[in-house]
Amino acid sequence: MAETQRQPVPRNDRGELDTATAFLTFARECVLKKTEGLTEEQLRRVMVGSGTSLLGLVHHLTGAERVWFGHHLAGGPDDGDLGMAVPADRSADDVLAGYRAAIEESDAAIRAAGDPDRRLAVPVEGTFHTLRWVLAHMTSETARHAGHADILREQIDGVTGR
Repeated sequence: MAETQRQPVPRNDRGELDTATAFLTFARECVLKKTEGLTEEQLRRVMVGSGTSLLGLVHHLTGAERVWFGHHLAGGPDDGDLGMAVPADRSADDVLAGYRAAIEESDAAIRAAGDPDRRLAVPVEGTFHTLRWVLAHMTSETARHAGHADILREQIDGVTGR
């Protein structure tokens, strides 16, 4: 099947922070691209035994952005819902807007930290990891779920690509 949503990987190589954020942004964009052009029902459709849907993946990643960048890095409240269940009364538009807002907040926290060696404000299991560690963790987490989204999208309407 021809790939219909393919985009090139980032070519940013101007420094550690720039390169790391470029790849995180790329993974986030891959997730969002998988939701484009689908109906509310398609976004909520569960296609695997775990109960995962495209909208559930976005909901989970929104919580992860808020926990890792908003809470651990910036020291804000721990208000991220890491579950994949999207409340029925929450529209797909609201979930997608929430993800975009969480990304903007995360990017602001990354810029404020400014240095990959910057230590977290709130430790993870007693360890004050660096921004570098959080960027690597969130890039791998987002990319993993982008792969899940690829498969779900292909099952829904045959659209493929990263």
